[in-house]
Amino acid sequence: MSHKEPKFIPALKFQWLTPLYDPLLRWGMREEIFKKRLVEWANISPGQRVLDLGCGTATLTIMLKQEYPEVEVIGLDADRQVIEIGRRKAVRGGVAITLEHGMAFNLPYRNASFDRVLSSLVFHHLSRDNKQRSLDEVYRVLKTGGQVYIADLGKPHTAWGRIFSIFSPWLEETSDNFKGLLPIMMQQAGFEHVEEPIRYATLFGTLSFYVGQKLG
Repeated sequence: MSHKEPKFIPALKFQWLTPLYDPLLRWGMREEIFKKRLVEWANISPGQRVLDLGCGTATLTIMLKQEYPEVEVIGLDADRQVIEIGRRKAVRGGVAITLEHGMAFNLPYRNASFDRVLSSLVFHHLSRDNKQRSLDEVYRVLKTGGQVYIADLGKPHTAWGRIFSIFSPWLEETSDNFKGLLPIMMQQAGFEHVEEPIRYATLFGTLSFYVGQKLG
């Protein structure tokens, strides 16, 4: 009996656009700048275990391993096509990372198995229910004292961002992001010390950084 895989939104809505994903992020989202900042901000220590949730083509996953070679880095994504692109990039970059297929709201990992979870431009692809389920799952797989770091579209803080936010909900599941609900949903999942300390203005609106810690 065949089993259908859960539906997901590809990186650029349609899979035939996937080859354009990396160039678009470099051009429109200042990817190199914000992902480098995210890697540094995560404050990872040698020997820790890190999950890149919704790793896409593994740009962030590779950067994490290059910056912290003594850390085990695992990337997970729902799109098999981008995982294969990521694997080729890892080979070219000469880094040893693990890239796996799976859904953010049903993580294939045991409880308390990661020290850090990072996520870049994933949550705006998810429905409200799946956003909350995914944050619940992140909380489950983090160790006590572990932290989640999220970089995603957030509440607009510029005129251009407010204009863009009018149209984006028609393209993807972005309305919760633009309403500034991610920090609230993080708290509902059990995270404490939830903050939004960093914002970037990009061609596609405000990119917000969020952090939360599992203390229980």
